[in-house]
Amino acid sequence: MSMPHRAVRRLEKAETLDKVAKPVSSGAKRVVRPRLVRNLLSGTNLGHPLHPALTDVPIGAWTMAGLLDAVGGREAEPAADLLVKAGIVAAVPTAVTGLNDWSDTIGPERRVGLVHATANSTALTLYIASLVARARGDRRKGKALGFAGFGVMAISAYLGGHLTFVKGVNVNRTAWQQGPDEWTPVLAAAELAEGEHRTADADGVRILLHRTDGTVHALAATCSHMGGPLGEGTFEGGCVTCPWHGSTFRFADGGIERGPASTPQPCYETRIQDGRIEVRVPPAAAPAEVAEHRAHRARRRLARTPAT
Repeated sequence: MSMPHRAVRRLEKAETLDKVAKPVSSGAKRVVRPRLVRNLLSGTNLGHPLHPALTDVPIGAWTMAGLLDAVGGREAEPAADLLVKAGIVAAVPTAVTGLNDWSDTIGPERRVGLVHATANSTALTLYIASLVARARGDRRKGKALGFAGFGVMAISAYLGGHLTFVKGVNVNRTAWQQGPDEWTPVLAAAELAEGEHRTADADGVRILLHRTDGTVHALAATCSHMGGPLGEGTFEGGCVTCPWHGSTFRFADGGIERGPASTPQPCYETRIQDGRIEVRVPPAAAPAEVAEHRAHRARRRLARTPAT
């Protein structure tokens, strides 16, 4: 295990950070609770989380400012100053969206996220001080503060990458689920009364079934946001609300009514055949894509079959 990885692992186990992380997280949850705020900050209507996209702006601006400060010379000073300003302005919405996402984490992710946010705040403070020094004509001090800010930002970026790519924070939890592309029986129709719900297995994927107005609807049972069990959620108005973070999905099409989810819930076609509820992935793909998908699934089944 590399030294950076060991350091992050220690942060994950640093329970003393919970003394600060828990109350700050609780306060953030109250601030982002309104539906409009939650949807906006989560990227609900964007199709994926908003925070990662926004981070590119301050990181890019401050990196280029550092490059110009290092090798640009006097002629590049106005451009470097402009880039520092752009990074400062962009850091504000980036921090707000990050706070929204972080408020949903617990345990190791919340601890690392707290240090990530602290490092970002430190970098922002250093860049503001750098901008002030530049405005006063003290370019040497301004550059030094900028380089310090860049160093702290690099550490913070590493922690952000760890949260996303190692811990899977805000990664779509249904991305690798492949439901059946052929009609597959999952439950006896008599076992699902009007207004009731059940979870069942469909070719290795957990499916949430709900009957309303005589129609059986089916969604993936794992919340796309953070993997919450939708079968333990609440059901109202043709929607299901995740018990973990309150993401609300429509049964009709899997669309999102309320974040923090930003990826729609996989939705399946249903029918009742010979007294059994059957489900399948909607055949929306082109015929060639369907054939390729079926061949891939056949290879997976073959790989799982024990050798004789």
